[in-house]
Amino acid sequence: MAAADGAPPPPAAKPAAKPAAKSAPQRALDRLGLVGDVDLALHLPLRYEDETRLWRIADLREGATAQVEGVVRDARVETRARRQFVVHLDDGSGELVLRFLHFYPSHRKLLAPGTRVRAMGEVRGGFLGREMVHPTCRAVEPGAPLPATLTPVYPTTAGLPQAYLRKVIASALARAPLDDPWPAAARAAWWPPGLPSLPEALQFLHHPPPRTPLATLDDRSHPAWQRLKFDELLAQQLSQRLAQRERAALAAPALRAARGGLPERLLAALPFTLTAAQRRVVDEIADDLARPQPMHRLLQGDVGSGKTVVAALAAAVAIDAGWQCALMAPTEILAEQHFGKLVHWLEPLGVGVAWLSGSRKGRARHEMLARIAGGQARLVVGTHAVIQHDVAFARLGLAIVDEQHRFGVAQRLALRHKLDDAAPATGHPEPASAPSPGGAPRGGAPPGERLEPHLLMMSATPIPRTLAMTYYADLAVSTIDELPPGRTPVVTKVFADARRDEVVARIRDEVAHGRQVYWVCPLVDESEHVDLRHATETHAQLAAAMPGVAVGLLHGRMSPAEKAAVMTQFAGGRMPVLVATTVIEVGVDVPNASLMVVEHAERFGLAQLHQLRGRVGRGATASVCVLLYTPPLSDSGKQRLRAMVETTDGFEIARRDLAIRGPGEFMGARQSGDALLRFADLDADEPLLQRARAAAQPLLDAHPEAARVHVRRWLGTRHDYLKA
Repeated sequence: MAAADGAPPPPAAKPAAKPAAKSAPQRALDRLGLVGDVDLALHLPLRYEDETRLWRIADLREGATAQVEGVVRDARVETRARRQFVVHLDDGSGELVLRFLHFYPSHRKLLAPGTRVRAMGEVRGGFLGREMVHPTCRAVEPGAPLPATLTPVYPTTAGLPQAYLRKVIASALARAPLDDPWPAAARAAWWPPGLPSLPEALQFLHHPPPRTPLATLDDRSHPAWQRLKFDELLAQQLSQRLAQRERAALAAPALRAARGGLPERLLAALPFTLTAAQRRVVDEIADDLARPQPMHRLLQGDVGSGKTVVAALAAAVAIDAGWQCALMAPTEILAEQHFGKLVHWLEPLGVGVAWLSGSRKGRARHEMLARIAGGQARLVVGTHAVIQHDVAFARLGLAIVDEQHRFGVAQRLALRHKLDDAAPATGHPEPASAPSPGGAPRGGAPPGERLEPHLLMMSATPIPRTLAMTYYADLAVSTIDELPPGRTPVVTKVFADARRDEVVARIRDEVAHGRQVYWVCPLVDESEHVDLRHATETHAQLAAAMPGVAVGLLHGRMSPAEKAAVMTQFAGGRMPVLVATTVIEVGVDVPNASLMVVEHAERFGLAQLHQLRGRVGRGATASVCVLLYTPPLSDSGKQRLRAMVETTDGFEIARRDLAIRGPGEFMGARQSGDALLRFADLDADEPLLQRARAAAQPLLDAHPEAARVHVRRWLGTRHDYLKA
């Protein structure tokens, strides 16, 4: 449009300047997560090189790593068996060969005859005398000063040279806000005595002075390491207590069953009596549900200890109080197993159980979603489909998550957010279309107050004590430490794959006696990298070896309907042998199955093997678990198979699994891309852990803001993963 009064039009706005492109080293820093000064300050060396002293060439010893200084007397490219650059360095006491099998023009320029250089590397004995292969070299002036500290060698990645990394870390160390947020009196009361401040500890670990005993750096026993480990453990403990405090401020429905209500009727209808451990755990959960704060409890018990009936009784309390309950399992087969048991127990008592999975589509799904949203569906069982965006609960009072560690960290966080979204914004009674079995809804809140659902997590992988004190410190833990009567112990045997024919003969014998057999394979289809027999091939071999015997096949690529049909036949006794991948790992309950064969057992984790073994021994028949392996075995493979033979105790299995794998992998934390503890080791540093545990609550009570600063510095966004 023309400007008024003939004035010239305003100048066009300049386009916004594009941000400058990052260099290759900057992009590499981003890949390592080194984005801030504190990140860089906490990126500690892998090892150190001692460039604080020079060795005379005449005094060098083979096998030692040393630094020498001399003048290049000769430098030439030789073509022997392979092309190489050979340099002769003289320091007046002797001559040393520097050999480069991979070299560039920059090497020839740096190491030209007459140049004074310092070279650092491992001394070897060569055909022409002592030599270094691919030493680190740099040109120096005569009398150039030596470094005052050891030289750090950092963990790095492609495109990130050590020299660049050393420079940016030294710069970040000078800028990083590392002042202690804690008052001196608090540090004196709770920190181990004799530790340096955090800036002093980091300065020392990045640049140790000469003559520092390297063993104390390698084994992390030096006071500087102890300071970092204690601060990290304290942050982790504070994080858990902050999570507890946040939850304690939330409101939840106080769920109590009426006298003679649904839980009592369910107990009376069960065809078995609960063990003492089950009764104790049911009471612990009922006490939590009756409180007006959200329950956050982990129910742990060994394979076959009877967790599902405990979950059913917890659900019965919520339903009797007029609220909905959701039960989520990691696989469709396990979810269906729960669904079948809950329908069997609860539908005769007038409670409808709804099914929701990813495979349920179309009109049936829409009808189910409407029942859930309207509150008519009292108990909803399913897979992660239960937390999808189109699922809305009218009155979710209790969420039960089975095998929660097998959901990815992102899924666990999604569940927490779903629970937040499902929280009713009012305590008003629900519509009359959804009456509670016990009458009017109970446990509501004043109108307008938001109510959080209670959360019960179940795990058949018991949590070792050190993990219970750290990653699970914010959870109340209930333990079923007693198996139901009538269970027979499972004998575990380990055979090399060469004895396969003997195992097939044992299968024929079991089938002839009317019993059933699992054969588990670790892979469904071919892999270029791992030469494993696949389930389809094993299925064909067993079917050929046992004509007239129905041999089923079950794997993750089958449709839900196909899987359900196979499981129905096997559970009903019409299929004596089932070849399967690990989809049968948890929850499948066939009391007549007496033999479990695990092929390539060395490829499975210890907890996974224990879960698979738990599929047999569920009836009165003596049961056997055969672990077939292909030699040679790795050290960790030997440890896992030895543990399986030596113990059937799930708690001991979990302890050994933690020792073999470490806490991050044990918990599935690797899925988040973050090891939850970078510096401390739960076993080696248990005294520090105990001290951090004792300090966390008093420090949080006395200095809440300092506690938040401490957690942000050490954990950042990983605080969310701990909540998951």
